[in-house]
Amino acid sequence: MELEEPVLKILRKKYQPSSCIETHCNHYDLSFKTDREGDAIVLVLGRKDDSGQIKGERFTRRLRQMANGRIVKEFWEHKGKSS
Repeated sequence: MELEEPVLKILRKKYQPSSCIETHCNHYDLSFKTDREGDAIVLVLGRKDDSGQIKGERFTRRLRQMANGRIVKEFWEHKGKSS
C-alpha cells in the first residue's frame, strides 16, 4: 500500500515538535507523531472505532537531510496493520 498525494501533502507540512496530531483526509482518519524538528515520522492511517482508536495501516518515514535541515530524500515505509 502506498500513500496518496492528498495524504502526503498533509504529512510534508511542519507541525509542533514532538507531538501527536490527529486529522482527517478524504475518507481516512490520520494520526501521526512528529520529531524534534516538527516533521511527521510515524503515521497510522485508517478509520476510528467507537473507542477512538484508529484501526488501519502503520507507516514510518525515513528522511535524509542536509546539515542545514533541508530534506533531500524521504520514504514512507509500510509496517503493517495497526490495532
